[in-house]
Amino acid sequence: MANKRKVFISYDYINDKHYKNLLLAWDANSQFDFYISDYSADVSINSTNATAIKSTISRFINEGTVFLVIVGARTHLSSWIKWEIEKAVELRKKIVAVKTDRENITPNELYGVGASWALSFTHSAIKQALENA
Repeated sequence: MANKRKVFISYDYINDKHYKNLLLAWDANSQFDFYISDYSADVSINSTNATAIKSTISRFINEGTVFLVIVGARTHLSSWIKWEIEKAVELRKKIVAVKTDRENITPNELYGVGASWALSFTHSAIKQALENA
């Protein structure tokens, strides 16, 4: 496993943290050819700290080679995830979108950006989407 890709994970902190943790567990067990950049912010995008947090997250997204967004049941409602996707597009990052359930609503910001998709949250589907990114 030569060069591992640095992956920034965007996810709904309140509702989908367990999916992020599963990715971290797979990574710890050397199941994927990437390593995780786990940078999450449990702060409202409109908080007084949002500017500083956005600056830091922008740097983390930029340092990554792949932007992976977990699309859970409420992801389409998250202002943070919307902003993170827009930032990844602005920074021209390869985007991988992973649905936790095929029926979840896709955030509008993922349309037309050339994202590689995993329509189920399985090791093989995610690995394939990452390889296609």
